[in-house]
Amino acid sequence: MRGRKRPLNIHDLNELLLVCSLVLLVAVAAVRISSRSGLPSLLVYLGIGVLMGQDGIGGIHFDNAELTQVIGYAALVVILAEGGLGTKWKEIKPALPAASALALVGVAVSVGVTATAAHFLVGLDWRQALIIGAVVSSTDAAAVFSVLRKIPLPARVTGTLEAESGFNDAPVVILVVSFSTAGPFEHWYVLVGKILLELAIGAAIGIAVGWLGAWGLRHVALPASGLYPIAVMAIAVASYAAGALAHGSGFLAVYLASMVLGNARLPHWPATRGFAEGLGWIAQIGMFVLLGLLVTPHELGDDILPALLIGLVLTMVARPLSVVLCLAPFRVPWQEQALMSWAGLRGAVPIILATIPMVNGVDGSRRIFNIVFVLVVVYTLVQGPTLPWLARTLHLRDGSQAAADLGIESAPLEQLRGHLLSVSIPRGSKMHGVEINELRLPAGAAVTLVVREGTSFVPLPTTVLRRGDELLVVATDPVRDAAEGRLRAVGRGGKLAGWLGTNGST
Repeated sequence: MRGRKRPLNIHDLNELLLVCSLVLLVAVAAVRISSRSGLPSLLVYLGIGVLMGQDGIGGIHFDNAELTQVIGYAALVVILAEGGLGTKWKEIKPALPAASALALVGVAVSVGVTATAAHFLVGLDWRQALIIGAVVSSTDAAAVFSVLRKIPLPARVTGTLEAESGFNDAPVVILVVSFSTAGPFEHWYVLVGKILLELAIGAAIGIAVGWLGAWGLRHVALPASGLYPIAVMAIAVASYAAGALAHGSGFLAVYLASMVLGNARLPHWPATRGFAEGLGWIAQIGMFVLLGLLVTPHELGDDILPALLIGLVLTMVARPLSVVLCLAPFRVPWQEQALMSWAGLRGAVPIILATIPMVNGVDGSRRIFNIVFVLVVVYTLVQGPTLPWLARTLHLRDGSQAAADLGIESAPLEQLRGHLLSVSIPRGSKMHGVEINELRLPAGAAVTLVVREGTSFVPLPTTVLRRGDELLVVATDPVRDAAEGRLRAVGRGGKLAGWLGTNGST
């Protein structure tokens, strides 16, 4: 029938699968380029999307902002879940007050300064200026996680920046939606109350879902190890949905639930972590490629200078001012403040948020999207590769991470009421050179097998452990946590761990 779209058939599906697989392979290969250059991978993936778009070699015309927003939200949930699973509570706990201040007060300061600059320097009306100010005030979890975890920074700096990127999505989303809604703006105190209420609901639901999920996974033995990663990600996504349906912050809920799960020492944890990391990469690739498709490069010319001006004010004035004001009560050294000012990385989140005014039909929304896109690309290109240099210049590279942590995987033995711990001794671990009897494992736990260079043997009490060894440790239910804690302590502090104050907390 004339005018009717041809239904999708098997041939079309095969072509689509071929294109998707080639994009994934190119994106995976491009990670090597980004890792060598220090560039966040988002720039590479955005470039792939632009090349596939209507102005690139692919010639694909794509302008569905609503679909991009939906897929972007879904991808962000996965990215936040992966980031939360990899966040260590001991590092983030001291940073929570500072991170919360940056996510609330810091966002308000950044929105005000950036919106003022957008209005007076670029000539945008106040609604458009406030939308841009809110959109670019959110640091991006994917960019922060991917860049900071490659740099050995002090735990307080890393914890603050990671927690801020996990927390500040919620208030920024509320601000962007409020500014993009037709009609007069709500009073500032109404917005503040709404933000605090949504954060409280999201936090409560996230912690509750994470705790219940961890309890269930630790007490129910699943029939296959491959089911544990699926269950963990399902719990994380469920926390987002529950938080959003309860009119709370789903993003905060998924981040906190994942952090609870990630610090609960769940069975088959290395496999779960690898599965989540793989899903995170797929989410990043899909989200950034789609955002690259949405942009139209030939329309960006008139918006380059405004984007550079707004980005300059954001990077050199708004971000440093918000960091100084928020961290002043915590007496953070100026070197750490300087690094955190420069490390306020933007990425996919601002670009996704820039689709909200497009979906709501705000006047000038396409220009807002173009300005945000150029700003993110240019300033990420500048900030990402220079972070390691700035950390070295400020003498903030942390050398305390030289002792690598052990890789410990736990499998429940339900019928025997015990656990089988698989322990890998990495290069740099202080367990190298320690005898079996010097591990001082609690009663009820014992090293039953050592695998060394492909050969397994039953160790003696005087067997000396070496880097690269894999140990099988059997522990009863009551001493399982104590055994893992002791193993981690020895891995960090050697045979004198405990007397020297080194513990096994994670």
